[in-house]
Amino acid sequence: MAKHIFVTGGVVSSLGKGITSASIGLLLERRGMRVRLQKFDPYINVDPGTMSPYQHGEVYVLDDGAETDLDLGHYERFTNAPLNSDCNFTTGRIYRAVIDKERRGEYKGKTVQVIPHITDEIKSCIKKLVTPDVDVVITEIGGTVGDIEGMPFFEAIRQFALDVGKANCLYIHLTLVPYLKAAGELKTKPTQHSVGMLRQIGIQPDVLICRTEKELPADEREKIALFCNVEPRAVIEERDKEVSVYEVPLSLAQNGLDDFIVERLHLSAKPLDMEDWRTMLEHIRSPLHEVNVAVVGKYARHHDAYKSVYESLYHAGIHHRTRVHVRKIQTEQVEKEGADRVLAGVDAILVPGGYDKRGIAGKLEAIRFAREQEIPFLGLCLGLQCATIEFARNVLGLPDASSTEFNPDTPDKVICLLDAQQNVTDRGGTQRLGACEQVLVEGSLAHKAYGKLRVSERHRHRYEFNNAYRERFAAHGLRVTGTSPDGGLVEVIELEGHPWFLAVQCHPEFQSKPTHPHPLFRDFIGAALACRHEKKTGRAKMVAAS
Repeated sequence: MAKHIFVTGGVVSSLGKGITSASIGLLLERRGMRVRLQKFDPYINVDPGTMSPYQHGEVYVLDDGAETDLDLGHYERFTNAPLNSDCNFTTGRIYRAVIDKERRGEYKGKTVQVIPHITDEIKSCIKKLVTPDVDVVITEIGGTVGDIEGMPFFEAIRQFALDVGKANCLYIHLTLVPYLKAAGELKTKPTQHSVGMLRQIGIQPDVLICRTEKELPADEREKIALFCNVEPRAVIEERDKEVSVYEVPLSLAQNGLDDFIVERLHLSAKPLDMEDWRTMLEHIRSPLHEVNVAVVGKYARHHDAYKSVYESLYHAGIHHRTRVHVRKIQTEQVEKEGADRVLAGVDAILVPGGYDKRGIAGKLEAIRFAREQEIPFLGLCLGLQCATIEFARNVLGLPDASSTEFNPDTPDKVICLLDAQQNVTDRGGTQRLGACEQVLVEGSLAHKAYGKLRVSERHRHRYEFNNAYRERFAAHGLRVTGTSPDGGLVEVIELEGHPWFLAVQCHPEFQSKPTHPHPLFRDFIGAALACRHEKKTGRAKMVAAS
């Protein structure tokens, strides 16, 4: 029988339940366990696909096309556990499933209620991950204990232990132990209240992970253990990390969390093996180089909107023993001040994905700057579409070229809808989503990066490169170097004669890990390093000549 770990949060939101869940998954994997992870989100949206990045952060896309919470990105970056649409459920999705059953008459005239029907549906979603090849299922409950919208989920996981046996379930509660500077003290009362709310629901946590900015002394741990009814060794300090979130798994291991889980759930586990992880952290702590990368996006002021992009840049930096300084640039800033001023001194420019026409002018100007100044450039999804438009306007001599997303009446529709998308009106889950194969041109930058001619990448977009213009672009040096297997969809474009200029229609940031950076990001940062070296060499020659 698979064992179950439930991760909840209290006191405040944004404590890092996703990082914690991912870290627990990593530790158990490194001890020989076969792990699956999932998250329940209490909001009523069916999925985050139609939510603003300012509200929700990035939408993390899985191979099967599921549009999920960004915490699933943490799960994939930390572990090798396979993820699919059964790994992220929202209140909206749960209620829709129950209502659909009611409409089909599956409840045979019964009054449909939160208990048992909603809670039963939630429990059935947990059980979907229980297969013969799984040892531990880790389920994270979004939000904070006490939130009214989260109550059905807490009730469901309370019942779950009765269904499968308490010996097969472990409850981990993440709380905040704030430090009051005026008093010079850590305060445990918020944690006590949070656990009290859980116990009122009927859940007694087995482990408390205490987020704190200061060391949690032994007497404070014992106090928390006494008033929260847990073992002192199950009160785990999780101090803020100065260098990287990738330190969290080792910190939890040092506090004995994996040993406690293995013992309490009676798991047959191997010794913990984290050597490659320790090496990766050492590379983070002691970089040999540094580069400045500009990320030009309409949501740049909200870090989580491009979370996987930033992480992928850092992963590539780890590979090159390089500290990547990310300069987050709002597209409107480029429009107002000009690319020459805003992008001065950067070693590489990245334009990420997005939607709608706001900020497009700034992206086009940034891409033109990268192209003309021969600065390494990487475009992702909308970044490819903007690179296409910029080239059409400024090189092909088509001043009104655009995407039909921004201007339906443009005379030169270099980016347009596929026929299959023409009559789509619903926005949720109707794009080209999930893993798609692509074939690369031999000798191209993409081929050199991947080291193979056929790859699979995740997509999330609706508009495509217009093949009617493909030959005109190629004649002027912008080549298509990657397509769908049938050659009908453009996946990769590259600029001849440029040090490193590449754009993709996919989202490669969703397949990067700290120990295995994505090949395109790896080579992009490599090109940025080369660009920086050339600048330094050029300046040195000028000084010597003078």
